[in-house]
Amino acid sequence: MEKGLNILSWAEEDRPREKLLLKGRSVLSDAELIAILIGSGSSELSAVDLSKKILQSVNHDLNSLARLSVKDLTQFKGIGEAKAISIVSALELGRRRKATEPAKRIKIQSSKDAYESIASELLDLPTEQFWVIMLNRSNHIIHKRNISQGGVSGTVADPKLIFKKALDDLASGIILVHNHPSGNLQPSHADRQLTKKIVEAGKLLEIPVLDHIIFADNGYYSFADEGEL
Repeated sequence: MEKGLNILSWAEEDRPREKLLLKGRSVLSDAELIAILIGSGSSELSAVDLSKKILQSVNHDLNSLARLSVKDLTQFKGIGEAKAISIVSALELGRRRKATEPAKRIKIQSSKDAYESIASELLDLPTEQFWVIMLNRSNHIIHKRNISQGGVSGTVADPKLIFKKALDDLASGIILVHNHPSGNLQPSHADRQLTKKIVEAGKLLEIPVLDHIIFADNGYYSFADEGEL
């Protein structure tokens, strides 16, 4: 059955914006994605139908569409300068993304790798900070998250906050890191107790704590290397 020209008369799940929200961006056609960009059509065509007409003019080739100028696009009835600029801008972003080399993720294979990966964040700090290195299943770094900042002699790390951030990042494993500005590499009783608490929470959530690094400018202490996890 032929849909009407007015998108608002369509079933909600068939409207491009609603369809994207309900089913995800991958199910939308090229015409539906362009329709979202332009927002509305003309008095004769819906936004989707107008987008189909534009795509037909370039034989549905997005590379050819990307070569059209604002002036070229405004030749279509219903496409003013603002809509043309939206299309050109979106396609330019796509071109830039394609041209950008994906950043190489660092893989953590040892406590030394973990120490070196966080060194730029923790070197020469006068106060304690607590960080978590978020890892994927291959032990590549997803993110490095600063959990808390403290004074010269201590900082507090809330396990609930740690695992909230880990869940947000879809981390498969985490490495805890905090620095000792004094240079003392030995863990305190509080360090050991906190590590034990976070390790147990990680087991329940199936996000294992792979190590806890005590960082100092002159070296580090690894709970994993010392068999304390």
